[in-house]
Amino acid sequence: MIDSGFETTSLRMTLLLLVTFQAPAADVDRIMDAVVAIAPLAMGKYDRNAYQSAHGIERYRPLEGAAAGAEIELRRRPGTVEVSFELPDDQALAAQVVEAIFQAHSYQEPVIRIQPILASRSKGLDDRANPNRWWNTTGDWKKIAAPETQTA
Repeated sequence: MIDSGFETTSLRMTLLLLVTFQAPAADVDRIMDAVVAIAPLAMGKYDRNAYQSAHGIERYRPLEGAAAGAEIELRRRPGTVEVSFELPDDQALAAQVVEAIFQAHSYQEPVIRIQPILASRSKGLDDRANPNRWWNTTGDWKKIAAPETQTA
């Protein structure tokens, strides 16, 4: 099944590549700018689609030959996140993106993973009346509540 995908009434399950990397949160915008210069990360009517995890702690110990030099103690680096996004199943494109991540990354050995996946893509059907869609429930999550006015 993974090599062919399938369709339902509303969407297509398409063979894509899931790219995941770990980086300090402060580096993510720079790395993602390098990625989208190569691939727009489009999904339907949206681009720059990616997921970034909450901050975690990366654990490692530099060995002989590492840029930091060999160390005895284990390092624990807080503020590291994981970012993932999808690419078309195209090895040449994936190679360009991986090289862009490597060049924009601050690490000597960045953690970059690629996995084949089936991912959903909407067929773009008119579902404006679907009661479960955000625009029919809570509204746009980006809207800021109007400030309350005080009466004297």
